[in-house]
Amino acid sequence: MARDPIVVGLEIGTSKICAVVGETRGDGTIRILGVGQAPSRGVRKGEIVDFETAGKCIREALVDAEEKSDVMIGSVYLGVTGGHIVGFNNRGAVNIPEDRDEICEEDFEDVQASAREVSIPAQNMFVHSILKNYYVDGQDGVLNPIGMLGRKLEADFHIIHGVATRIKNSVRCVKEVGPDVLDVVFNPLATAQVLLDQNQKGLGALVVDFGGGTMDYLVYVDGAVRQSGSLAIGGDHITNDISLGLRIPMAKAERLKIDEGSVILGNSRPGEVIVLKDETGFAGKEVEREMLNTIIHCRVREAFELLKKRLEEEGHLPFLGAGLMLTGGCSLLKGINHLAEEIFGMPAHLTHAQTVSGLTSAFENPQFSTAIGLIKYADAMQPERPTGLFGRLRKKLSIFGMW
Repeated sequence: MARDPIVVGLEIGTSKICAVVGETRGDGTIRILGVGQAPSRGVRKGEIVDFETAGKCIREALVDAEEKSDVMIGSVYLGVTGGHIVGFNNRGAVNIPEDRDEICEEDFEDVQASAREVSIPAQNMFVHSILKNYYVDGQDGVLNPIGMLGRKLEADFHIIHGVATRIKNSVRCVKEVGPDVLDVVFNPLATAQVLLDQNQKGLGALVVDFGGGTMDYLVYVDGAVRQSGSLAIGGDHITNDISLGLRIPMAKAERLKIDEGSVILGNSRPGEVIVLKDETGFAGKEVEREMLNTIIHCRVREAFELLKKRLEEEGHLPFLGAGLMLTGGCSLLKGINHLAEEIFGMPAHLTHAQTVSGLTSAFENPQFSTAIGLIKYADAMQPERPTGLFGRLRKKLSIFGMW
C-alpha cells in the first residue's frame, strides 16, 4: 500500500524556528511524524536580518525534524510574515470570445490575471490571489463556472502582497541550507486551515496568531477571506517592557513573563512579590506581581487595540459569528482571551491545530499551529488528489471556505 504524501512545513519565527513533518491523508487529516525546533537568531519580526546566523538555526531545526521523524527533508512549504505584507480585495473580469459561449479553464486563468492588474508598490510581489466569489453574466453564488454558458466571467479575489526582497531572502536562506522551497505561504492563511472548520468560516471568524515578533491576522466573512495583514508587534515587545520596567535582564524578563505573568489585573494579593534568585552576574530581586501583570496587560491591550482599529477600517467585526480564534506563543499568557473578549466584543477562543493525529504535544501546542497549517495548505494545493480541473478547483475552494 502506497504511503500517504509527506509534507514539511517550515516557519521562521522571531523566537523559534519550527519544522513539522507530516503525512497528508485522503480524508483531509494530518498525521504528525516529527517536529524540529531551534532558537531563532538572525531573525527580527519574522524577517531575516543576519543571513548566516539564521541559516545555521534553520539547519538545526531541519536536522532535528529529520532525526525525530526518520524522514530526509528535500523540500518545504515556507511560511512568511512581516509588517510589509498586506492584503486587499479586487475584482477581475473577462469577456468570453464571440466564437464560443462556454466558460473554460483559460477564462478562469484570465480572470485571475485581470484581478492582479492593479497597482502595487514597485518593490512588492504577489504572494496569494485568494478566490472569494464568481459571477457569470451577473449571477452570483456560482461555485464552479467551468462548463457554464455565459458571455462574461467575473471573480472577486483577496490579494496578498509584500516586499519581494524580504520574502526572497527567506527563500534563499532556506535553499542555501539545502531543501527546495515548493511555495511560500502567508502565515495566517496557513494557520487558519487547521484552526477553522467550514462552518466557522461560513459564520465569520477572526484568526489572530500572536507570536514572538508579529501579530498576524486573517478575517473570514461568509466563508471567504476578506481581510489579512500583520502588525510588527509581538511577545518580544512585552519582554522588552518587563526588562526596562523592572530593570532586569532580557532573559530573566522572558522567563518571568512565561512562568509568572498574567494579562489580568487585580488578581494579586496586596504586596505579593515574586522572588528572583541570586545567580552569577545577577544579584537577585523581588518583583511586585501586580506591577508585572500591569506591564503585560498594557502592552497586550495596546496590540489588540491597534488590531481592532485596523479591522474597523473595513467594517467586518460585526459579521464574525464564530468569534476570535487566538493562537501563537503569546496565546499562552494567562487571561489573554478575557482581555481579547473585552476589546473585540466577541467570544475569544484559545485554539490549536484540529483534525491532526500523531504527536499530541505538537498539535496541542499553539506555537506549532502555523507550521502544521502549512502542511494542510500544501495538501489542498496538490493536483494529484483529486484529479482533473474540477477536482483541483473544488479542493482549493474548500480550503478557502467556499465549498
